[in-house]
Amino acid sequence: MRTEPNMVRGTLDAMSSNPAVAAADTAAALSSTFAGLDALDLGIDEGPGRARKLWSMTWPKLAAVAIAIGLWQLVYVSEWKPHYALQGPEATFKELWHMTEDGIVATAIRITMLRALKGFLLATIIGVAIGSLVAQFKLLRNAVGSMITGIMTMPSIAWFPLAIMMFKISEGAIMFVVVLGAAPAIANSLITGVDHIPPILRRAGRVLGAKGFAEYRHVILPASMPSFVGGLKQGWAFAWRSLMAGELIVIIRGQASIGQVMQVNRDLTNSAGVLATIIIILVIGVLVDALVFGRLDKWVRRRWGLVDHAAK
Repeated sequence: MRTEPNMVRGTLDAMSSNPAVAAADTAAALSSTFAGLDALDLGIDEGPGRARKLWSMTWPKLAAVAIAIGLWQLVYVSEWKPHYALQGPEATFKELWHMTEDGIVATAIRITMLRALKGFLLATIIGVAIGSLVAQFKLLRNAVGSMITGIMTMPSIAWFPLAIMMFKISEGAIMFVVVLGAAPAIANSLITGVDHIPPILRRAGRVLGAKGFAEYRHVILPASMPSFVGGLKQGWAFAWRSLMAGELIVIIRGQASIGQVMQVNRDLTNSAGVLATIIIILVIGVLVDALVFGRLDKWVRRRWGLVDHAAK
């Protein structure tokens, strides 16, 4: 942004007559100039309103959903598969509405989300503990560092025979697989975040007196936060997939979870019910990502100066 010539000339004239006025005018001129520069550099947009911004973020998603439903309808009317095996959007959404009216959806979501929350919190505690120890001690890194990655790549379904033998048909079997699915991803992200901390930050922390636990709390954890948040998001994805697999395999009486509802519809050859359950799983995944991990990621990027605080 260019400072106006009249403003410069007025400032010079004031400097020659009154030093106090000159200082005030100079400060005002600099403030105006830097405010303009900040607006250019940070990309602050004062034009569009909140409603327009919200619409610009929403319409691509709505368009994608409309295209997906349109393709689904085309596949349905083409009779690529028999209608009993693949129902169309109309029958599926009617079935979803009936399941919602009967209270099946609310009960299933409540049971499944409680399991997901417990499993993810337990996996986070274990993942943070293991990741912190492995990142700090070279001996542990050499011993189990690559094993963590190996466990993370294991398909969740492969753990269920062992889980059922150990915990029978119970909540414990499901939690066992959920934790094994999520904890390695969280631990690995913390290890990676610690490995990528610039050494000068740790040296500066030690110079300022941050040693031992204080160094970990005030230097290491904040510096590794971007990687750690990415690991939490990945850990949630692994936990959610493991939970869905567990609820399809481990059927517990009296626990009408999302996976159990899907399994019952499959046994009844009700493809509309199966597709409706798939939609529920997809919507929950999208909402959790947008409302929880999306906001957490934006908060971290703001703390790191990657997103302007004034941006909405």
